[in-house]
Amino acid sequence: MQLYLFISLSLFFTYGHSKTDISLGYQLTVAVPIEYSLGFIGRAFLMETNEITPTFKTALSVEAVNGKYSCSLEVFLGDVKVWNSGHYSKFYTSNICVLQLTQDGDLRLKGPKDRVGWRTGTSGQGVQRLEILRTGNLVLLDGLGNIKWQSFNFPTDVMLWGQRLSVASRLISFPTNSTSYYSLEIEQSRIALYLNSGKWNYSYWEFKPTKNRSIAYVQLGRKGLELFNGKLKKIAQIHPSDHQTVQFGQPLRFLALGNRTGNLKLYFYSPSIAKFDAAFQALNTTCDLPLACKPYGICTLSSACSCIQVLIAENETSRSGNSDCSQGISGGFCGNGKTKAEMLELKGVGSVLRGAPKIVNVSKEACANLCLEDCNCTSALYSTAKGGMEVEECFLYGMVIGVKQVERGSGLSYMVKVRKGAHGGHGKSNLKRWVLVLVGVVDGLIILLVFGGLGYYLIKKRRKHTLPNGHNN
Repeated sequence: MQLYLFISLSLFFTYGHSKTDISLGYQLTVAVPIEYSLGFIGRAFLMETNEITPTFKTALSVEAVNGKYSCSLEVFLGDVKVWNSGHYSKFYTSNICVLQLTQDGDLRLKGPKDRVGWRTGTSGQGVQRLEILRTGNLVLLDGLGNIKWQSFNFPTDVMLWGQRLSVASRLISFPTNSTSYYSLEIEQSRIALYLNSGKWNYSYWEFKPTKNRSIAYVQLGRKGLELFNGKLKKIAQIHPSDHQTVQFGQPLRFLALGNRTGNLKLYFYSPSIAKFDAAFQALNTTCDLPLACKPYGICTLSSACSCIQVLIAENETSRSGNSDCSQGISGGFCGNGKTKAEMLELKGVGSVLRGAPKIVNVSKEACANLCLEDCNCTSALYSTAKGGMEVEECFLYGMVIGVKQVERGSGLSYMVKVRKGAHGGHGKSNLKRWVLVLVGVVDGLIILLVFGGLGYYLIKKRRKHTLPNGHNN
């Protein structure tokens, strides 16, 4: 069977099928626009589950991405994309985007001149049909109904109900306009969220079973994310904190790792608002998100962002409104002819990033020197308080990100490597005070506005009661 779909130049177009499976020899062709059109999406829906709303649908998609057109096979739950063949490596094409289930059982995406951009590699394995299951799992089945390939084995940034992730597997999401990416890692001792940037990998959230029990795999159940050991016994579970799932009797449908925030959320379908709603999220505070602020920015107690600023030269400062907080601070610490550096200390400031190299029982000065001697180190976190006991710990970081303001008395001191003399000749203590004032300037303005407004309100109210009748205005 062969079906051609030609799409005129428009921002969005869909074409639909209602069948649940397709057989050998099936082919679907979507025409790709000749000229690039920003925001263009063309989809042909070829399969759909026979379930109550929302249903799972399979689509062949053409999408405008970075000046080119990508061709991909996708699975949707309602309007939410839950799987994409091009999640990790996009297949760019021109003129046509073709989905083909060959006579020997290989599922392929092709472009002009039969150029193959993606395939399942199932030729000669007895595949008879492609089917979308009620769980959203896209499968290739043989004549006996055995699964020869399944989308569940190639997770993206979403985990569906009933899907398993074993140890050493992960979900990955990609923030827009960033070279970093987020990942949910399944480890033997925990599940954790990571920020990955180049060679640096730091966790920023974790969940551990009690009694140091080992994890074999995790599975999304109807009421939470369940953790199992090697004997298939459930050893822990993440429960939704939102009781709406109980109120409406709705099970969890999927888990997603957010592309923009890196937050982990569990979703259920709410019939009252006819859309998916989050029943659980791992991080509830903006400043606990690793990319809440740009590099060399600090997330303040009011969840606003403020640049770490230093004086570049006499009577010259980096602008607080500059989109690049690293101007005049970073760079030049490695290689021949490296610029000499010094550590800028910020008290009452910490980091959400974990997993950095740790050195214990060292002084603050020794911690700063360790970072100065390592050309790859850009910042260090010094801690003197842990669990009510005086413990000196030094953490070394390869990037200045995930920095947040913390309550005074936390025992944390964050130090940033800057070019020596960047403070324009001012003394070290003056520089430290000047930077700390800048860190709190946003919070100070907010507090000033709140109290100013309250005072104005009280004065107006008092005058209203003291003026004679007829003069209240």
